[in-house]
Amino acid sequence: MKNIKISALFLLLGSISLNAQSLKSPDGKFEMNFQLKSGVPYYNLKYQGKTVVEDSKLGLRLLRDGDIQFASEIENKDQKGKDLSGGFTKTAEKFDSKNESWNPIMGEKKSYVNHYNELAVTLNQDANDRHIVLKFRLFNDGLGFRYEFPQQKNLNYFIIKEEDSEIDLPTDMKAWWLAGDYDSQEYQTQTTNLSEIPAKWPTSYDGNASQTLIKNAVQTPLMLKKEGKDQLYVNIAEAAVINYPASNLELDAAQFKFKTHLTPDGQGAKGYIQTPAVSPWRTIIASPKAEEVLASKMIFNLNEPTEYKDTSYIKPTKYMGVWWEMIIGKSNWSYSTANNVHIGKTDFSKLTPNGNHAANNTKVKEYIDFASANGFDALLIEGWNAGWEDWFGHSKEFVFDFVTPYPDFDIKMLNDYAHSKNMKLIMHHETSGSATNYERWADDAFKLMNKYGYDAVKTGYVGNIIPRGEHHYSQWMINHYLRIAEKANDYKIMVNSHESVRPTGLNRTYPNWIAAEAARGTEFEAFGGNNPDHQTILPFTRFMGGPMDYTPGIFQTKFDYYFPGDKRFVKTTLAKQLALYVVMYSPLQMAADLPENYARHMDAFQFIKDVALDWDDTKILAAEPGDYIHTARKTKGKDEWFVGGITDENARNFTVDFSFLPKGKKYEATVYADGDDADYINNPQSYKIYKKTVTSSSKLPMKLVRSGGYAISVKVK
Repeated sequence: MKNIKISALFLLLGSISLNAQSLKSPDGKFEMNFQLKSGVPYYNLKYQGKTVVEDSKLGLRLLRDGDIQFASEIENKDQKGKDLSGGFTKTAEKFDSKNESWNPIMGEKKSYVNHYNELAVTLNQDANDRHIVLKFRLFNDGLGFRYEFPQQKNLNYFIIKEEDSEIDLPTDMKAWWLAGDYDSQEYQTQTTNLSEIPAKWPTSYDGNASQTLIKNAVQTPLMLKKEGKDQLYVNIAEAAVINYPASNLELDAAQFKFKTHLTPDGQGAKGYIQTPAVSPWRTIIASPKAEEVLASKMIFNLNEPTEYKDTSYIKPTKYMGVWWEMIIGKSNWSYSTANNVHIGKTDFSKLTPNGNHAANNTKVKEYIDFASANGFDALLIEGWNAGWEDWFGHSKEFVFDFVTPYPDFDIKMLNDYAHSKNMKLIMHHETSGSATNYERWADDAFKLMNKYGYDAVKTGYVGNIIPRGEHHYSQWMINHYLRIAEKANDYKIMVNSHESVRPTGLNRTYPNWIAAEAARGTEFEAFGGNNPDHQTILPFTRFMGGPMDYTPGIFQTKFDYYFPGDKRFVKTTLAKQLALYVVMYSPLQMAADLPENYARHMDAFQFIKDVALDWDDTKILAAEPGDYIHTARKTKGKDEWFVGGITDENARNFTVDFSFLPKGKKYEATVYADGDDADYINNPQSYKIYKKTVTSSSKLPMKLVRSGGYAISVKVK
């Protein structure tokens, strides 16, 4: 068992009384205490008098100003006395508070409440004549804290060796975690106690196009649960990661203690800082109810409002795509049989076509016809641009130019055709990790998009990053993603990034960064599969910081339909795929399957056509990470609701309580449910559709089969 650390407290009681500060949440349920112990800053957190986080140390290790070394040299450098981790005295404290509401451009609710009490503690390091500020914000759903670095003579420029923010938990908690990595979040979530992570960690990940693992570390957002008496759910994450690397969490499994582990650059340094500057917020959300953790908007509240002058072009988008058929292996991204091409030099019209290129004029028009006939906003087309023959695995910097179409893709004709049918096309910019090349071509690429009326782009970062040595989550790449978002805003373009850093609430500041992948999405159903509990965990982890382009809507779940003998399958029922449109929030939603598969189930497809993407209100009806989620959402500006529920590998019963509806009104509920004989392995396409009249007093029992679900459309009669 973990030792209770109280002896030092009594020894330091006299000095602590001079250096300790306490902060309470607006509702009084949370209390954060800050103190200096022998010049070292510590904080703790309590909820209704019970310890959530024990005394935990804060601080940063630095390199000498202007010193740039390789990682091996960094570890050997004597930096005693140079760090921002001790020798502090408190010179000032300032309390503040805010209670406001703000309206997201698009969101799960029409407005979010931003209500907190704040403590800013100024700490002076006398030996080096410099000071920093530790800022704490305590909300009714948890704590955020960050470091602030005012501009000053002795803290002008500095390099971070490591941030040592700790989160010291009092007990061995259940955890839903991913293996720590600088380059990939595309792993299956593991479910163990904290103490079991080191034993499980070596088998917790599989291969990826780019990965740099951190032994015994885990990623954020991290979901935790204290089970038994005084049950408590805790979510650890970060907010507003700007000009700073994204972090993982190193684990001391014996002490149940986490420490921040930042993503380095190619030389091993973890951040180049010019003051004035701030770190990201470290966030701790806690509640005895899983539903309240899921409903928290604290991470978004810790981001700054947008400075964009015009956001009118940022709109919810429901789209289809020439995509899934390549993912499952039915067709190709590349046009020719060549395996060595040079952008700007190779004449693609003289190459031998492979005969299986998906982004061709005939097929794209067929997709446009189907999507337009069914009311979709847009069509994504991958593989339209020259260069896919040797795009991956060669560390090739000039891999695409993002403006040259293949010979069988008539960009003007297809755009005119789409616009004639009241649809837009979504541009695809796969960078193959070559961020330098993308920045070089971004203006030309966005000008082309403006010319042809594209207003959204899907970016991709498959593979190792160029500049070589950088990681997907290092400071340089964080700034790259934001530069692309800002440049896209200049051209009135929305961005959907794949293989990028996970969102940290930044779509409040950069609302045109409409969605991201940054986790194991539907495509992995073709690359080894997703566990049946996967979608019940993601809303508690990846989705805490922003929308995900999960690409749901697969109706033909068995791959032997295309390839006899193929054992791959999507591990859900068809009804669960419908429920994902409600459970997994995104204002950008794809109907990912092939048109012909929807044509065979048009009655079920109706729900995808009807479901909204932007919301006035959201109610988490019931939730347990790894088990189930049931969610109700009210359409923006309309008196209609959509309800969705999903389960893991276990069949479950749930009763939908419609008390969220206004009293005195009758609604027609159209229910899309698992069939009586449905099973995600044996009979995934069994579903039933029926209608019910419901009011605020109605209760509707639902049966969810293994990895099943239900979706309900609720409209005024």
